[in-house]
Amino acid sequence: MKNPNIEIQKTELLSDNWYTLNKITYSHQNKDDQKETHIREVYDRGNGACVLLYNKTKKTVILTEQFRLPTYVNGNTSGMMIEVCAGVLDLDNPEDCIRKEIREETGYEVQSVERVLESYMSPGAVTEIIYFFIAEYHEGMKVSEGGGLKDEEEYIDVLELDFQEAFNKIYSGEIKDGKTIMLLQYAKIHDIV
Repeated sequence: MKNPNIEIQKTELLSDNWYTLNKITYSHQNKDDQKETHIREVYDRGNGACVLLYNKTKKTVILTEQFRLPTYVNGNTSGMMIEVCAGVLDLDNPEDCIRKEIREETGYEVQSVERVLESYMSPGAVTEIIYFFIAEYHEGMKVSEGGGLKDEEEYIDVLELDFQEAFNKIYSGEIKDGKTIMLLQYAKIHDIV
């Protein structure tokens, strides 16, 4: 149900180069029952899904590492980020999307994924909601080297790390990606690995 106190008055397209950036003028009733008008920029990149691949027997997880330009321009001197496997839904449902991303990015063919939570990661400016999954992997599921799709300009390194080593990278500052931190903490709290 839409909020009856919010009225979108105007939407202006600022960019549709990679994803969509709109300038939106809206009004709402504040707590003092006064009508206020605000202008905000809203970035729509679609919704996404991410997954923590884990091996309970080996006590390992599969993570990825790749260059992320926004982090580079904001002080990450190498621009490299260690992350869980993730991707944009496009026209897929979250489960199909994440199984496809697992295959493309890590080279594993995983049939069973478990949705554990969903979250807006930057709700002040970005429309994206991310669906979070966990999935168990084993060596017999490896079908390719992974590394992403060249036509999507993906150049991804696949990392198999001891779970505790990966978890410690949160506190050493080597892992700064929010979705990765959330899934590693979820795994720790629920004693998954």
